[in-house]
Amino acid sequence: MADAAHDIALPTLGEALAWARQRIDPLDARILLAHAARVRTATLLAYPERRLPETVWRLFRTLVTRRAAGEPVAYLTGEREFYGRTFCVSPAVLIPRPDTETLVDVALSVADQRPGAALRILDLGTGSGCIAITLALELPHAEVVAVDRSRAALAVALNNAQRLGASVSFVESDWFSRLGLELFDLIVANPPYLAEDDPHLNAGDLRFEPRQALVEQHEGLAAIARIVAEAPRYLAPGGWLLCEHGYSQGHAVRGRLLDAGFLHVQTWRDLAGHERVSGGRKRRPNE
Repeated sequence: MADAAHDIALPTLGEALAWARQRIDPLDARILLAHAARVRTATLLAYPERRLPETVWRLFRTLVTRRAAGEPVAYLTGEREFYGRTFCVSPAVLIPRPDTETLVDVALSVADQRPGAALRILDLGTGSGCIAITLALELPHAEVVAVDRSRAALAVALNNAQRLGASVSFVESDWFSRLGLELFDLIVANPPYLAEDDPHLNAGDLRFEPRQALVEQHEGLAAIARIVAEAPRYLAPGGWLLCEHGYSQGHAVRGRLLDAGFLHVQTWRDLAGHERVSGGRKRRPNE
């Protein structure tokens, strides 16, 4: 097959895939071609002889070129799956990751400890809204509030909530700053937790994601420290705080939770076995 894309005049699905696989990961090639052609990935394998329209071929070539330059597939397609649902994403928000599903799993297990209770849940730094929306859909009787200081991120989250039929209240706020005197039974957060000199920032998808949602001062712990310090004022007695963090930060986060007076402080591991979520429960008056 010729090297230059222009040497392939309106290729078939199979030919287009073969051309792209010389330039990008084969899985990425399938996802991008399915997106450009607006078909399921299974169609690419079932009908490799189907010829592409010129507009699709032109779009696919552009997407492959951008992916070869490093742009995340999620930003090129405008979507990413999280907890079995498809969320719209843009460069204004972090790309949802499987690691963060651990935070949702733990939050649901905390909710299970209060059967029948009308939970109030707060999601700090909601980004695409994937955590808040998932919790709202998995816990339909809960009242979910989500905050982010980025208006562009909130627009993405609101669109996702409307598309997926989730009841979530969105607030433009720098963490707790605009929440007044509200109390919540569960606070979840996936704050920025990478240090400013973290080498991962110069590799892969992270190069294209919003830096303010990734990086924090004090070895990546500044936002977590603020959340842990302020959360007790916004938690109902017996309420839980759960924070996602870096795989090496569990010890430090547990220490801050204990210093803030939280009980049952513990850390949960993600599917790769890394410490990923730490949390604790606010004391009740009789404890």
